[in-house]
Amino acid sequence: MKAGTSSMSAPRAEDEGALPQRPDTPCVAVCSTTFDEICRGCGRSVAEVAHWVSMSAEEKERVWVRILAQGYPRRNT
Repeated sequence: MKAGTSSMSAPRAEDEGALPQRPDTPCVAVCSTTFDEICRGCGRSVAEVAHWVSMSAEEKERVWVRILAQGYPRRNT
């Protein structure tokens, strides 16, 4: 390492648009859509749950942003 340099590098321009690190799924194993189309545990719609594995990272991030804003995932419902 050269003198005056740090082992920690500054964020690169391409990293600024990177998606946040999230768990693989918002599922908390409290699955219930008894009264409507939204899971009471994770806040996803039935369609979002069904298509989660085929969704792009950007699509998943849009779901994450929405459910977090709505107070999900909930472990005790």
